[in-house]
Amino acid sequence: MKNTDITDPQFLQAVEAIDAGDINELETIITKYPRLVKERLQTTEPGYFKDPYLLWFVADNPIRIEKLPPNIVEITSLLVQAVKREAPDTYLRQINYTLGLVVTGRIPRECGVQIAMMDLLIDAGAAPAGTMGAFAHGNIDAAQHLINRGDKLTLPAAVCLERMDDINRLGIVASAGEKLTSLTAAAFYGKSDIIKLLLKMGADPNGYSEHNSGFHSHATPLHQAVYSGSLDAVKILLEAGAKPDAPDKIYNGTPLGWARHMQTDDSYDEAGKNKFAVIESYLLSLS
Repeated sequence: MKNTDITDPQFLQAVEAIDAGDINELETIITKYPRLVKERLQTTEPGYFKDPYLLWFVADNPIRIEKLPPNIVEITSLLVQAVKREAPDTYLRQINYTLGLVVTGRIPRECGVQIAMMDLLIDAGAAPAGTMGAFAHGNIDAAQHLINRGDKLTLPAAVCLERMDDINRLGIVASAGEKLTSLTAAAFYGKSDIIKLLLKMGADPNGYSEHNSGFHSHATPLHQAVYSGSLDAVKILLEAGAKPDAPDKIYNGTPLGWARHMQTDDSYDEAGKNKFAVIESYLLSLS
């Protein structure tokens, strides 16, 4: 969503005040138009940001402006208090969803405010949840902080944090689905030794993780290992029986196709792209 997509003039004014860090302007407009913290913006935006509340804009997730103002924590506090006062019926929904946007967002992390925003929302009553979503978006510190604030330590979370004692303890009682999600997470981060351990525990190298796992449920652990850029992780999974021609469930791409695609991603430098080229060559050598 872009700000130019917002057709409600008062809502747009409030969003622009958030983006600019103009807390006085924001307070003035939501005091004058309290509906702005109660009503959802009606949009044609698909996906997780459809018909957002004003509070949801504090995370810049989805990314609109690539930054947050230095006083975003104070702005978030102002909006949280306004929602609690004006919209008590939706208060918990609004702050819980905002927490989810913050913990999975790249911009809060890069701006150095992710943990402070999380603490504000949790202290305001948001349930500390979404650890695996944070891991799936590379926000390791945020995930660890959620666990510190009360979210459950699961086997997949222990894998991402490399907490070996907890991996061994939780692996004994883990379901097949938990083991598969754990293997997917280990492959996503290219954790070769943990991949070996999880395979010994019976994790399926050809499964697709559960939809609520936090990780991409359309891809196998081998796809994720390719994505990690770890040739060692790729080899371990293939040796364990991972199918090199398995398609993902959205793009119908094989692990080889993923390796080729990653080389076209401009977010990687030449060294990064070279890792995927090496993986491509290895996968081609198997055919």
